Parts: sequence; C-alpha cells; structure tokens
Amino acid sequence: MIQNLLQVALGGAVGASLRYLTVLGTRRAFGEFPWGTITVNVIGSFLMGVVVFVLAQKFDNRFAPLLMTGVLGGFTTFSAFSLDAVSLVEKGRLAAAGFYVTGTVGLSLMALVAGIALARGIWA
Repeated sequence: MIQNLLQVALGGAVGASLRYLTVLGTRRAFGEFPWGTITVNVIGSFLMGVVVFVLAQKFDNRFAPLLMTGVLGGFTTFSAFSLDAVSLVEKGRLAAAGFYVTGTVGLSLMALVAGIALARGIWA
C-alpha cells in the first residue's frame, strides 16, 4: 500500500509539473485560449490508451499507480477543463466554449482509441 502511494505521489508530481509547463508554453505561444488544457487532455488520453494496453499485456499492471494514476492523473486536467469552459461562457464567448468542450472531448476520445490501436499494433 505505501509503495503504491509513493508511486502515485511521485507520478503526480511529474505529471502536474509537465501539465504546468505545457499550459505555460501554449499560452505564451498561442495566447489566452486554453490550448494548453486541450493539449494535455488529448495527449494524456492518447498516452492512457497506450499505457493501459502495454501495462496489461507486458507488466501485469504493476506500474499502473505510477503511470496511470500518478503521471497521467497529474498531467490531464478535466477539472481545469471544466473551469476553462465555464470561464469562456461567463465571458460571453459561447461559440468558443462550445468549440472548446466538443473539441476537447472528441479529440481526447479519439486519442485514447488511437493510443490503444497503436499499442496493439506494436506490442500485440
């Protein structure tokens, strides 16, 4: 139990730090629209697809606390996603909010499926 908790804590620190850097970088590069949150959710969903398959097939899920709950849980940001969506609505940017919500969810789901497909193609 303690070992799993330490894996989650370490992975969470790594994932959250990577999320922070990604959000900062995209804000500097592309402006105020929450491209960073979209980016981490899509990349995180893709990686979750790869990791869930690879861990189950090759590692008996022993690194799941570190990688899935820790790193990817710290990296993806659906709570931040919700806040960004509401903030866009409150600013009266309804079209941007709609694009943001549908784009993030749609791309994240497609990325997860692509990650599983890629992992199956490489490791199956």
